[in-house]
Amino acid sequence: MGILSFTERWEKILNEKVSFKTQNYLEEKFPIQLQTENIFINPSYLPTEELINTIKNLQLNQTILHQDKIVAVKTDHNNPTITEQVIHIENLIHIQNSWDLFTYNFQAIEFDFELLTKDRVSQPISETNRVLHPERIFLEEGAKVEFSILNASEGPIYIGKDAEIMEGSMVRGGLALCEHAKINMGAKIYSGCTVGPYCKVGGELNNAILMAYSNKGHDGFLGNAVIGEWCNLGADTNNSNLKNNYAEVKLWSYKDRRFVKTGLQFCGLIMGDYAKSAINTQFNTGTVVGICANIFQSGFPPNLIKHYSWGGNSDAPVFNLDRAYEAAEKMMERRKIALTSVDKKILEHIFNLNNN
Repeated sequence: MGILSFTERWEKILNEKVSFKTQNYLEEKFPIQLQTENIFINPSYLPTEELINTIKNLQLNQTILHQDKIVAVKTDHNNPTITEQVIHIENLIHIQNSWDLFTYNFQAIEFDFELLTKDRVSQPISETNRVLHPERIFLEEGAKVEFSILNASEGPIYIGKDAEIMEGSMVRGGLALCEHAKINMGAKIYSGCTVGPYCKVGGELNNAILMAYSNKGHDGFLGNAVIGEWCNLGADTNNSNLKNNYAEVKLWSYKDRRFVKTGLQFCGLIMGDYAKSAINTQFNTGTVVGICANIFQSGFPPNLIKHYSWGGNSDAPVFNLDRAYEAAEKMMERRKIALTSVDKKILEHIFNLNNN
């Protein structure tokens, strides 16, 4: 969310390296490093000044709660449990569901912009651009923007290291264009968008998050959406973010194993890592796409596309695991990044969940 990952945000705030208490199948990739005393922080709460100060001043065996849920605890035990000394904090944004990521992305962009740019000076904005509120636009070293329209009147615009906005683009803040990311020529970028590290986007984006190394390089609409890492949306891929009857959108919940109410009228596409769509793919309102899915069959695919689907329809065959590794390795080789044996174990775990 915003400009930073949840890990990067807390490491920047606390000026400390963090480790992870996570699910078993992720522990090898994200290990925990325990000390005699530890502060456990639930990263699904967006930081506020009050929360940050309270965490920094936590004493041993103190717990921070928000509506009876642990936000942080300082303990000499190996697990975060509620202690006798409790501090209650209200008015926190809690990221509980996948759709909360794009719903609160604008607020995350604003928070990260202040965190990263305070007391720093932006690189100069080229005079070839048309600009509103340049004081809310920040270019990191190596960033390039030429012959574009930048409107930061409603939210900040952050352009990361060696990122580029190409000619003819129209951008409205808040926008997070992360390092080495690119907005292609003539793109229309509305507020609340994050284009993650090394991503490429074109066409029209509105309140959408693309995580690292994913591409939507061509025309087509992406709105109220979250796209994972190493995804690719083929030319003229579009997603609907509003039902024809304007009804509340339901979205698939892996936890509940059913479609659940989101409380949203606008809700588009949630796509897992390594998924891909063919040219002219049309995603319905409130579609969830699983890990390593390949969508290429004609017509609207269903609102739930299974992990490792080969085609995208409900009766589509399963993408062979070794072939999925091969496709991921080829995509990652272009960025000079290896698919490790640890990554393969994670993908295999999800494959087995899906096919057992």
